[in-house]
Amino acid sequence: MTDGGASPTAYSLAELTTMRVGGPPRRSVTVTSESELIEAVRTTDEAGEPLLVVGGGSNLLVADDGFPGTAVVVRTSGIEVPDASACGGVTVTVAAGEVWDDVVARAVEEAWSGIEALSGIPGSAGATPVQNVGAYGQEVAQTIAQVRVWDRVEQRVRTMFAADLRFSYRHSVLKDSIVGPDAPAGAVTPRHIVLSVTFSLRPTELSQPVRYAALADGLEVELGARVPLAEAREAVLQQRRNRGMVLDPADHDTWSCGSFFTNPILPAHEYAELVTRAAERLGPDVPPPPQYPSAEGTVKTSAAWLIDRAGFGKGHGLPGPAALSSKHTLALTNRGSARAADLVALAREVRDGVREAFGVTLVNEPVLVGLSL
Repeated sequence: MTDGGASPTAYSLAELTTMRVGGPPRRSVTVTSESELIEAVRTTDEAGEPLLVVGGGSNLLVADDGFPGTAVVVRTSGIEVPDASACGGVTVTVAAGEVWDDVVARAVEEAWSGIEALSGIPGSAGATPVQNVGAYGQEVAQTIAQVRVWDRVEQRVRTMFAADLRFSYRHSVLKDSIVGPDAPAGAVTPRHIVLSVTFSLRPTELSQPVRYAALADGLEVELGARVPLAEAREAVLQQRRNRGMVLDPADHDTWSCGSFFTNPILPAHEYAELVTRAAERLGPDVPPPPQYPSAEGTVKTSAAWLIDRAGFGKGHGLPGPAALSSKHTLALTNRGSARAADLVALAREVRDGVREAFGVTLVNEPVLVGLSL
């Protein structure tokens, strides 16, 4: 596993994940170039070993026993700007291993608009198209032009365009091959390994229209207003700090995978049933579950609302070892000594409690490695 300069390394996966749990892989290698990444994946596949690709580790919950295969730790770097014309927009190609928030900070500094609301999200650039990362009214599907990948089946580099990726809420064809109908048994790595991501951004010092109410309130502007990019970024970072969503080694509220459950998207009739059950449980004077824009015939509602109204408030489970964040009910946190088993037990308690209270089954957002709910 040393061809092309890749470095064998000895890691506990707890060191590589924002949740800070997980045992060691059987073998690990750190890659710093695209060729090393391809070679490491190809060598592992040829050996018939399980493969785990690790970027920023912000969307992984790994078993205490570790991983019975090779972990490829992606530390590739590079941001290229092949086209920065005012007419055509700004084309920015980012290596998969680049720290995502560094990419956003660079875009704000260079007056490239379109990803500023995604400030402060931990992880690597290569992970963003996998689950269509989004926050505060933006998601990467709005700006991704193409993704270069290593296709593990066809054994070649491919370019996948936005339409090929079939983006939806926190989902893409890349994620489908981990958790969806295209996933092989036991898969923890998609068929397509992201090598680089190309974004199409707008050359302007103003943000895209502010679409999130709390963000607009913090900026003291109306919804739909545009503000200087630096102001938008700082307002987003402040919103995330308020929720314990900016990594801080001293703050256990940030020892998490961010939002552990996605917001449920329900058929309209199921949402109507949810409203009825909520009124029966909470009383007719309590406002119904929130509704967010969604595809025709469906309603997206709030996982945080369901968790809180099912009796799991901020800080549930404190002092730990695992507990809901004291700032945000969607974050399951490691209070310093949690094991993966503790976090899975908490996730099951919350999921099952919401299902019992409201008939809605929450779906985990992070990828579970060697674990299941």
